[in-house]
Amino acid sequence: MYKKLIALFIISLPVASQAQLGGLLKKAKNKVEQRIENKVDKEMEKGLDQVEGKQTASNNGVMTTSSTSSEPVKEEKPTLKSYSKFDFIPGEKIIYAEDFAQDAIGELPLTWNASGKGEVQTIEGKQGKWLRGFENTFYLTGNKKGFGENFTVEFDGIFYFEPKVKGYVLPYWKMGLMSSGGMDPADNSFLRDQGEYNAAQVTFSPGSNGAAYVETYAKRKPTFKSDRMYLGDLTPFFNQVVHYSIQVQKTRFRMWINDKKVFDMPRAVNLGDTLNQLYFYLESSNYQEDEIGIFISNIKVATGLPDTRHKLIEEGKFSTTGILFDVNAATIKPESSGVLKELGGLLNEHKDVKIKIIGHTDSDGADAANMELSKKRSEAVKAALVKEYGIDESRLQTDGKGESVPVGDNKTKEGKAQNRRVEFIKL
Repeated sequence: MYKKLIALFIISLPVASQAQLGGLLKKAKNKVEQRIENKVDKEMEKGLDQVEGKQTASNNGVMTTSSTSSEPVKEEKPTLKSYSKFDFIPGEKIIYAEDFAQDAIGELPLTWNASGKGEVQTIEGKQGKWLRGFENTFYLTGNKKGFGENFTVEFDGIFYFEPKVKGYVLPYWKMGLMSSGGMDPADNSFLRDQGEYNAAQVTFSPGSNGAAYVETYAKRKPTFKSDRMYLGDLTPFFNQVVHYSIQVQKTRFRMWINDKKVFDMPRAVNLGDTLNQLYFYLESSNYQEDEIGIFISNIKVATGLPDTRHKLIEEGKFSTTGILFDVNAATIKPESSGVLKELGGLLNEHKDVKIKIIGHTDSDGADAANMELSKKRSEAVKAALVKEYGIDESRLQTDGKGESVPVGDNKTKEGKAQNRRVEFIKL
């Protein structure tokens, strides 16, 4: 292309001297070559960004997705089938819930404690608010209640990674369960020593050879350490929401990452001092603050053992907070498939049983809108049982009660989470 431009340039300068023309031609050639190279570089960079699904961080730390299109990037919604092997079922009663909905942007959550700084932020393309965790900082939740011997923990996490300089070793991050031994669970001493009484923690190594392992402590002494479980290449999950689910039944410790069961260890957890706190930590590294971090949200701790069979078949009524939906929508989240799978199997085993599915909401929003939403959600559950588990739809009725039948206090996050439920009544 640049040869044609040079030819046109020659025609337009018939009176230039040979020496002058040579100099001008050289300058023109250099400029054209530079423009071509710049254009190629930019196009290659755009192409690579598209192939890698590259994300960039804006000046305020909120992740945004780059695209050559002016259209907003839409996330592909996972289906229930993507969690077909997921058999996690949450505990019966929610005792702690945190989504940071009431916390100020840019501040550490009001009831939390930290050894450094932490900020509540929003993330472009992701629902809700998130706690941004920084390197070399421990975070303690605002929970005050004991978990009991049997409980479940769920949370969403994002490992944020956008390096300007590549090649450094990625830092590990931790989440743990601990006992405060009668002290305030958010006491400053637990920012330094989580294993003073009783603790179980999971350490994650992100990267192309991702791995995780579990350690437990009693009175500061290690009592158990699992083998390293290799998780494969985790880089495709950077900057993406990952769902973590933990189930503790006395000494038994189970953990799922999305739909994959990573740990199932019968004698990992210490009995004795009751676990009552969650903590999170990101190791320090050579990466800058705006290049790496963790985001945490949608924490839910539920106590008790769910007994779907006994409650539905024998008592005639079963209620669960384990069927989750997108915000203000009737789209079922894939992490709900453990509960649906249990119900589907139960209904296939007892083919004479008919049930009514009733949706319930919390008090946020207008009464009429909540009533309509609860009905749509019950219909979505019916559709999932019919489509995914082959239940005859004539055995299933649906209804919605909106916010009219609360079982928890709508003034608390835990009460609201308990009210967002689906109820099943045997007919």
